[in-house]
Amino acid sequence: MAMLVGCGSDGRPVVARLGAAAVEVRVPEGASISRVGQLLQEKKIIRSASYFKKVATRTILPGIYAFSPSDTPEAIYQKLNRGEVSSTRVTIPEGFTIKKIAARLKEKGVLTDESEFLQLTEGLEGQLFPDTYAFAKNVTAKEIISQLRGQFQKQVKALTLTREALIVASLIEREAETDEDRPKIAGVIYNRLKKNMRLQIDATVQYALPEHKGRLLFADLKVNSPYNTYLHAGLPPGPICSPGLPSLKAALAPETNDYLFYVQGEAKGHVFAKTFAEHRANIARVRRSAHP
Repeated sequence: MAMLVGCGSDGRPVVARLGAAAVEVRVPEGASISRVGQLLQEKKIIRSASYFKKVATRTILPGIYAFSPSDTPEAIYQKLNRGEVSSTRVTIPEGFTIKKIAARLKEKGVLTDESEFLQLTEGLEGQLFPDTYAFAKNVTAKEIISQLRGQFQKQVKALTLTREALIVASLIEREAETDEDRPKIAGVIYNRLKKNMRLQIDATVQYALPEHKGRLLFADLKVNSPYNTYLHAGLPPGPICSPGLPSLKAALAPETNDYLFYVQGEAKGHVFAKTFAEHRANIARVRRSAHP
């Protein structure tokens, strides 16, 4: 293992082991600076607890920290003073359901058991904002939910968001693949609602099924659920995923158009139609281009 030798602030030689793994230290609630210095010395993170006591002039916050053997006593103290606890970064993508969020958190080792998280998030579908988060070691399910909901409330603070708009935004999130299409799809959803047409959105059927399917079968469209917009007119009873900001904004500012139908085109965008005859022609054209 490569090593570098230099001098620390106390004038003594410091040996930094390049590539050495970080060492985790738990700082208990109410631990004195002297006690923390002893812990760091026992873990061989610092050489002198007495010198650390001179460096640590203010508050030290409890938690689990990760320190590199190359960290100076001053850098270690700064981490402890700012509460820079060891954390795991997790990205929650737009369009994830609560179940998918729980699975992602478990996959990343933030949750060991999904059951408490799922129990505490009943009724919160759509209100856990998709973003990248840093979760501290041993974070509780309640604390995770607080972070995700806090970010949601922060993002929607400037929006006049209604329950209906949140549901529509979740439908847009699952249907649109480009930001350009979001306001257009929002327009289609509101147009169909005004005409009391069934929305017939596949994503609502997927939400109603026990497991996600790569491709829906005709029999799936008959699943008995209030979320099945092939069977029931109007919006589903709640959001079907966590929408991102572009979908939320599209739900609040839909494009004014006469479209009632859309189908995914050759690329990521959709092809829109005003009549069923136009829609069928668009479907045929898309299929021909996919299978020339």
